[in-house]
Amino acid sequence: MPRPRRVLLIAATTGYQTRMFEHAAARLGVEIVYATDRCDHLDDPWQDGAIPVRFHDAPASVAAIVEALADCPVDGVMAAGDRPAVLAAQVQHLRGLPGHPAAAAEIARDKRRLRERLREAGLPVPAVSLVRPSDDPALVAGQLTFPVVVKPTTLSASRGVIRADDTAAFVAAVTRIRRLLASAEVRTAREDNDGLLQVERYIEGAEYAVEGLMEHGTFRALAVFDKPDPLVGPFFEETIYVTPSRAPALTRAAIVDAIGRGARAIGLHHGPFHAECRVAADGVYVLEIAARPIGGLCARALGFVNEAGQTIGLEELLLRHALGESARAWTREPLASGVMMIPIPRGGVYRGVDGVDRARGQAFVQDVVMTAKEGQTLVPLPEGASYLGFIFARAASALEVESALRRAHGQLRFSIVPVVPVLPG
Repeated sequence: MPRPRRVLLIAATTGYQTRMFEHAAARLGVEIVYATDRCDHLDDPWQDGAIPVRFHDAPASVAAIVEALADCPVDGVMAAGDRPAVLAAQVQHLRGLPGHPAAAAEIARDKRRLRERLREAGLPVPAVSLVRPSDDPALVAGQLTFPVVVKPTTLSASRGVIRADDTAAFVAAVTRIRRLLASAEVRTAREDNDGLLQVERYIEGAEYAVEGLMEHGTFRALAVFDKPDPLVGPFFEETIYVTPSRAPALTRAAIVDAIGRGARAIGLHHGPFHAECRVAADGVYVLEIAARPIGGLCARALGFVNEAGQTIGLEELLLRHALGESARAWTREPLASGVMMIPIPRGGVYRGVDGVDRARGQAFVQDVVMTAKEGQTLVPLPEGASYLGFIFARAASALEVESALRRAHGQLRFSIVPVVPVLPG
């Protein structure tokens, strides 16, 4: 009897996407083999048989995965997250499976190297400078033309990204980001952190996201998302994604062209990627290209259909692709769709939310999922890295989807109380 098809999923120990991949795998009759970031001295604490890896130690993690796969061969490899994407690329290479080159996945995580590759490819890139740990930000400010955006070179999801319009704001931004990088949370995660901060000219323009797929070197845009909320700073918290984009056809074509050129410039070859860009008067600026699919629960905003009328989600499409099936038979569903990543309005301890049922009852709203837990300490951007939850909607038009998301959010009332400091006894 032939063995079942298996896909290795490299992910964080806890993550929304792992459950979504589980459900998609069950529909396909595919087994998921996990490799997750956990202590290798504990005896399977989550009872999922996962291969224990540590994202900060790629060589040892890759060796552990390859050793485990000798007795449990897989037919494809997937990653959920930026650091898992680097491990996935290395494992794919060693197992002879198609994927993104490891070098490309590493460049995607490094804002500085990404900008260099984009510039070499002839894409517009904002003026960039670096602030080193030993630099005095007040002196650096004298060499800048404001406004600028200051960001760490490796953190993702707009974390630590701050706009500065003058010297005082720049000094405050650098101080704040340095404090974040020195925090116990970032140090414990052992993020790649050389202390460098990247400073870029602020780009005036609307922002878009693209969910892309490379198939043996050929680029395909699965969806172009509008970000209807203006992202002008001082922080850049993403909230609403809606597809299809309402941008003019020429603008959409320019976005897809720039993202495809950017993906090829950093060497992405086979697999999903998520990209962000800004459309300015002088062209499309590629901001981010991540060698993995859209994160969190946001993938629930995407559905795909084939000629037979079968509908699947993004996770199932990507599992099929990882197993060798071409994605060309699938196109984005005809309905408009979108997601709101519910922002954290202020820091404090989360006590709960009222109005979820009212929000779910709004026209075109499909679901409201609260992911924040009662008693959780909430940290908003730019230090934070999470949302309160997600709202999903589908309708005949993108405008109806956006309106539904905003109406649903307007029904929610959050209880957040200040953190009580612990005084020494």
